[in-house]
Amino acid sequence: MSLPYTTQDRLVRDFASRGLVVLSPEDLGIPTEVHDRVYEQEKASYLAGKPVTPTSIPAVLDVLTAPGLVEACNRLVGKNWAVVPFIHNASFTSGARDQHWHKDDNGPYNGRKQRHHHAVQIEMLYYPQTVREDMGPTATVPYSHYWTFNHEENQDNFAGADHLDFDYMLGGMEGKPVSGPDSEYDVDDIVHARTAHDVRMREAVTNTGWPLVCQFEAAPLRAGTVVLYSHNLFHRGNHRRDDWRTWKENPRFMWRFWLYRTTDPDNDAPSAEVTWKDPVVDPLTGIDLSKIDEDVTMVWRYHHHWMYTGHAPPPCPQTADLSPGEREREAGRLYAQLHTKYDAGEPARIGAAYRLVSLGDAALSVRLLGQALYNERENVRRAAMYGLATVGSEAENVLLEAAVSPVKWVRKAGVYGLGETARLDKRVFETVAGRLKDDTSVYVRSVAAVALGCLGRRAICSGVGVTRVPDCLNALVESLSREENRLCMSRAQGRSIKFVRPTDDSDVCEGGGVDFGVARFKPVRSAVRENVLWSVVILCSHGVKTLGAALERAIDALKEVVRSDENVICVGFAMDALNRLASLHPEDAALSPVVCELRDHLPAILGLSPLQCSEALVRSQAVTGSAVSFTL
Repeated sequence: MSLPYTTQDRLVRDFASRGLVVLSPEDLGIPTEVHDRVYEQEKASYLAGKPVTPTSIPAVLDVLTAPGLVEACNRLVGKNWAVVPFIHNASFTSGARDQHWHKDDNGPYNGRKQRHHHAVQIEMLYYPQTVREDMGPTATVPYSHYWTFNHEENQDNFAGADHLDFDYMLGGMEGKPVSGPDSEYDVDDIVHARTAHDVRMREAVTNTGWPLVCQFEAAPLRAGTVVLYSHNLFHRGNHRRDDWRTWKENPRFMWRFWLYRTTDPDNDAPSAEVTWKDPVVDPLTGIDLSKIDEDVTMVWRYHHHWMYTGHAPPPCPQTADLSPGEREREAGRLYAQLHTKYDAGEPARIGAAYRLVSLGDAALSVRLLGQALYNERENVRRAAMYGLATVGSEAENVLLEAAVSPVKWVRKAGVYGLGETARLDKRVFETVAGRLKDDTSVYVRSVAAVALGCLGRRAICSGVGVTRVPDCLNALVESLSREENRLCMSRAQGRSIKFVRPTDDSDVCEGGGVDFGVARFKPVRSAVRENVLWSVVILCSHGVKTLGAALERAIDALKEVVRSDENVICVGFAMDALNRLASLHPEDAALSPVVCELRDHLPAILGLSPLQCSEALVRSQAVTGSAVSFTL
């Protein structure tokens, strides 16, 4: 027996609601011997103590380019999706310890970044071998991806991963083995999940008070299974419960890749209305859906529709017959609900924001959400921000005003909202580009960098403001000459990345540094540079016709990053952007001598880096079957 795998007709629906789908080995469309080869090569490296990476186990790249995986990800995060380079795109082995419940970061690891409710980034987990229930299957919290906690003034969550139970780390439980030869627990309690660790993990989930949430362990799985989930989903590494003496010869491997959107949804056909309680029991998790209410389903409805069309759904049918007075009273009730207190009230706050928008009176919802955006409570501001991000262009004036607020957190919310929903006109571009150039907050500049990529992506899809895409690219490239890498906070402060704090140089976590033991690279990070290059990859995925006069300058800047940047993450993004310019649109070589020259010299340019981000590069080449080559 294995888990019931996700069917194609439920893929988008289940991802929008549950935040997690499971693809069967047959869904991938590649031979089963690929999984056997990955596992055997990985096991040999594991037993020999050698590094395990996509470059050292190239067979795993066949999974990233598998037709079934590509098609599923196309539906979830759009065509020409990209892979975050280098970081965490590697194998994980389950063992004796339990990781804490957390969310992963949106983009490069351990760097605080604004979380998108829109399907902008997903995580891909690949299991090359069979995973039994007692082999430490990945633990997740389905239906948790739209809810989170304060991080702006809560230092427990400063370093990017929102925690359900940070005291689990503070108390030292994460460092204690739950199973294995050094465990202090009775074997029977380990097998039947009765240890203090197991109880702590379950209670951390139920104590949230959120609807539907409970621990779900992804098992049993057949060899070659892929799990796709929202980067916002709470999850953790899980301990093994089988005989520890078998672990060495029977390791449980998992590969993780971070995928992100470069194109907006463009299906003009509206998605059908979904009856969210049909069936009443979730076929994957067994969770009872009978008691869900509109605070939850209105969020699902919006994102289900957006993943098909890139737009908000029409107002709910039940609101069509409301009189103006009834609509005003309902809006007032939802505005009060938006101010619900405490962490358990997160779904009520977020649900109220989405339901305000669904009333069908944009002016009314924008007025109320705009007021809430200035509330002193972070959880109210956050709900208002997500609500405004669903409105569309009617929210632009409120967001433009917020983006120049003297309050840093309001500026961040305004810039984020513009990136999610605004048209790329002169005012919007100048405001967001101005924040990227001049804002005193590293956090706000980072959000502005992301917003420019999102604005450009949407403009290219809609055709509205597409002539300003070169301006976005120029603004991003210009910032590379201003923004500097810094020694990673964990080293600079001499503490774990989970305990770093803001400094005079940076008010946002810029992540842990990785040099992979290569002298060229240093343990340095820059949240702004990395997010700038994340957006550059998005814009470069669309080719010559949209980048215009900004193209040549961008290529020169990207080549310089590949040649000299000491931040390996920046180098990976730059390599991918160049590869996409050379590979995604073969016709561009005939349209532009600059692209033709780039194609001819790309292998040498990529060779300027001592490391190749093969997982990112093979993705863009697989789209067209490009002949441009790189060295694994």
